[in-house]
Amino acid sequence: MPALALARAAADAGHEAVLVGAERGLEAQILPRHPFPFHLLPVEPLYRRTWWRNWRWPLIAVRAWRAAGRVLARERPAIVIGTGGYAAGPVVWRAQRAGIPTVLQEANAFPGLATRLLARRARQIHLAFPEARARLSPGATTEICVTGNPVRPPEPGDRAAALADFGLPANRPTVLVIGGSQGARPINEAVAGALDRGALEGINVIWGTGLTHHARYAHLEAPGHVVVRGFLDPIAPAYRAADLVVSRAGGTVAELCAWGKASVLVPLPSAAADHQTFNARALADAGAAVLLPERDLSPQSLADVVTTLVADPRRLASLAAAARTRGHPDAARVMMSKILTLVG
Repeated sequence: MPALALARAAADAGHEAVLVGAERGLEAQILPRHPFPFHLLPVEPLYRRTWWRNWRWPLIAVRAWRAAGRVLARERPAIVIGTGGYAAGPVVWRAQRAGIPTVLQEANAFPGLATRLLARRARQIHLAFPEARARLSPGATTEICVTGNPVRPPEPGDRAAALADFGLPANRPTVLVIGGSQGARPINEAVAGALDRGALEGINVIWGTGLTHHARYAHLEAPGHVVVRGFLDPIAPAYRAADLVVSRAGGTVAELCAWGKASVLVPLPSAAADHQTFNARALADAGAAVLLPERDLSPQSLADVVTTLVADPRRLASLAAAARTRGHPDAARVMMSKILTLVG
């Protein structure tokens, strides 16, 4: 999603953007729905917990290196931007070896492996969290900017109209639950349990279960109370309707801050380097979110946190205001303007 936001900003500035992702990644489903040319590489992640699955990595690395070379030879880019993840690594690394200016965009408070390894030869590094700076070893001439995460800017609109489109009443507080495009099983189970117990009565619930989990929870949809969707795309109407968001703490946190939304963050404990916990703690320490560790997550604990917050409009407003101070709704445009200085 950050890459798509940057691609839109590049196009708005009159430049062509070409996107590169992984064959096995979510981008294989998302990129065909957008108007940008793209390439998918035969690359896989490094497995940290199931390390024995890495035995194929020497072969995968060679294939990815060659595929990245073919992409660069075909597209002849003026700049290569890495937005993190295993697909970015081989393309940015090969571009650096070829003398092409490279830029890194780091979405998390704890920088990913690709960002840490490629930082020294990058011309610019754009951070979403200032806390990430201490964990990087940039080159002597690398410029570091805290510009936020590039996201699609919030779209103004009417809360009541958005709720009406979901078939929900406007006179009740609304909670949006999202676990990312793939969903989050522990969050889904906690929401399902809370609904089964009637612990969220009097609250509108807009629930994005993730595509793979939708069939399991679709029966919990209740007209005028609970809306169940596999994937909320576009997500703007759901943000417009929500008074509180329950979410993982990955790239979504940038959207929450850009929209100025109060949130309960449940970090994914198995995320690389536990970066989601770093993200959630940074926002919680800034008074911009409530941190609910997954080990403490249950139907009752989730219901307790949600009902307590929605019953306290002043606390919701305080969380939302603090989130807004960490938001960078124009990050994509600002970042692209800075990046384009590398080529004049």
